[in-house]
Amino acid sequence: MTDTTNPFAVVTGASSGIGFELARQFAQHGYDLLVTAEEDGIEEAATALRRDGQNQVTAVRADLAHFEGVEALYAAILETGRPVDAIALNAGRGIGGDFTHQTTLSDEMNVIDVNVTSTVHLAKRVLPDMVARDAGKVLFTSSIASTMPGTYQAVYNASKSFVQSFAEALRAELKDTNVTVTALMPGPTDTNFFHRAEMDDTNVGAGQKDDPAVVAKQGFEALMKDKEKVVAGSAKTKIQGAASKVLPDKAKAEMHRKMAEPGSADK
Repeated sequence: MTDTTNPFAVVTGASSGIGFELARQFAQHGYDLLVTAEEDGIEEAATALRRDGQNQVTAVRADLAHFEGVEALYAAILETGRPVDAIALNAGRGIGGDFTHQTTLSDEMNVIDVNVTSTVHLAKRVLPDMVARDAGKVLFTSSIASTMPGTYQAVYNASKSFVQSFAEALRAELKDTNVTVTALMPGPTDTNFFHRAEMDDTNVGAGQKDDPAVVAKQGFEALMKDKEKVVAGSAKTKIQGAASKVLPDKAKAEMHRKMAEPGSADK
């Protein structure tokens, strides 16, 4: 990637869903991009994000569940020779089911590796560079799941609680700099997430979901306005986000059970 006058953004988990739509927001607002995902589809996504020569898009295929994958991504960022003006730490996955006897340890650990470990790892690489320049914007994709106990999604919700807390703590640490941190908190969104999480037979998996383009647009706007966080999506999602602030954890855990219990879509 050669120098241009465009600002430069990095988006992880950008082959589809919210990540792709976030990357499209950056592209539409004049950013050059480095996009990454573990799937082959990242090359197709990069092609779709190129705007008739008006921007540059580099695709990096990397599995961020592994230390080496994050290091390879950071090396690719450095190889561009460009400062990162914005980064969307969006890569994530989930797994649904009863923790004690339905899900596997390898799946649960992979959720932690992608959602938690890689997020901390990449942030630890990129943020010091931003602070040294005293400039940059950081978007963490959290979830409204971060605000409630995740009955039948125990590890996923816990991982998003980590991301939310991590984002808010970094924002507080960086308040006297020109590096901004924003947390994007979507509700159920129409992506491949629930199918990959083996949750097609749940109420939330089979139910109506928000448009990822709407979620991404609201997240991008919040990032540009330096908002602390945004519950993004439909009015229903925003109401759910507001309710989570006042409901006791026991009630939220039961509400989550009704959404995520295996087989609940057939009841």
